Amino acid sequence: MDQPLRRPEQILAYRPLRKILAAKPKALWSVGPKDSALSAMRLMADKHIGFVVVMDNQALAGVLSERDCVRRLALAGKSPDTTPVAEIMVRDVVTADIGKAFADCLKLMHEHGIRHLPITENGVAIGVISVRDLLGEAVAHHAKVIGELERERMTMLISMA
Repeated sequence: MDQPLRRPEQILAYRPLRKILAAKPKALWSVGPKDSALSAMRLMADKHIGFVVVMDNQALAGVLSERDCVRRLALAGKSPDTTPVAEIMVRDVVTADIGKAFADCLKLMHEHGIRHLPITENGVAIGVISVRDLLGEAVAHHAKVIGELERERMTMLISMA
């Protein structure tokens, strides 16, 4: 039995970022560089997220994670209500364009040791992909492949009987 060739988007590594991002809620949670670290932490707690983008006049100025708050704020003995986000944010932001694929994002995250990747379109931040999002894609993809293999196996067993 001939199997049709898989289209690139059916292969996990080539799955378009646009498709992965479409499955997520549309909100892009952000803070400003002058906002207090406390307000950023409250936003993350309220929205059950561990990462926000820092926007300054519609431009991506930096990013801030819960880990940054612990290491650059709490462990440094700084006051969350008086420390501006700009003082503790990561300024050298690694991003991926919406035209990239699953494997591109995974490679960027691995190379840079990051768990969150802001996604841009025409240079404008439109979303964030996390390692957890990519893991979810991989788990769903592998479940589908396993299901297909099990159906193929059953078809072969039935045809041989």
